[in-house]
Amino acid sequence: MDLPSLNLYKQTFIAKELKYPIPAVPVTDGGLLNILPPPLPGKTAWPWTEQIDPERYNSRPNWPKLTIVSPSYNQGDFLEETIRSVLLQNYPNLEYIVMDGGSTDGTKEILEKYAPWISYQQSRRDNGQSQAINMGFSLASGDYYAWINSDDYYLKDIFHLVVSKFLSSGVDFVYGYVVDFNVAQNKSTLIKVPPFPDYFIKIPTLAQSSCFWSKSIHQPLWEELHCALDYELWLRLVKGNKRARIKQPLSVAQVHGEAKTSDPKMKAQWHQDHLKIWSAEGHGPVPEWSRVVFLNKIRMKFLRLFNII
Repeated sequence: MDLPSLNLYKQTFIAKELKYPIPAVPVTDGGLLNILPPPLPGKTAWPWTEQIDPERYNSRPNWPKLTIVSPSYNQGDFLEETIRSVLLQNYPNLEYIVMDGGSTDGTKEILEKYAPWISYQQSRRDNGQSQAINMGFSLASGDYYAWINSDDYYLKDIFHLVVSKFLSSGVDFVYGYVVDFNVAQNKSTLIKVPPFPDYFIKIPTLAQSSCFWSKSIHQPLWEELHCALDYELWLRLVKGNKRARIKQPLSVAQVHGEAKTSDPKMKAQWHQDHLKIWSAEGHGPVPEWSRVVFLNKIRMKFLRLFNII
């Protein structure tokens, strides 16, 4: 597995006269709602006409820095909602990075509109989502990390919830539930994520948009992968590290025709990714797959029986 050097990416940015560390998102006493561009016509509630009261964070004089990266490519119909769901948390020590792969659908105009409140953003061709995320994190200076795709968004007040969980529990990885929203059907489904020991990390259960981790355990994404990039990352990043589950949804994952998880044209690519992950150059073959799957079925029945999920 050939993983890129994030420091090399960072030095490339610095060589182009980028000042590092990049600036944090500006904060104001009244929050950003009345300072950001107005909501789109007909859009109300979170994250369009609501914000988190900045006084929510008065319980601590200093909050650790949180870095959020958004990879983007031709998701202009969703991107503004993503951006606002990050900014209107009004987290007092936030670093927000948007890496767009040279979209041609109006994304650039959205980024320009929100540029004063984004720590760093670029719109130029890259080698795909994994590289975009890696380049974004190469500029990160936060204590805690997460990425949110440009067609998903965070729910209200979850930055306070997640960072408070890190501080109170001393874990390195925090995860929660996710709401799948089917755009065409206008239907929401809550996906509960169960607790899991290391043995069951191979079973894909984590919701990427509802995962956060400490800087100390961060690793680069494997850039040869196009679909299962988060799944493979968890195999390396989560195993052996202390984690905490928040039993509520932290994000909304929007299901639509162009999403990798629902686009039938991506089926072959998903298959190729999994062949790479379990190849000799990846994590190696798993001869006990049938046993893992069987034991997981028993585990899930037990968790449901005792109302753990």
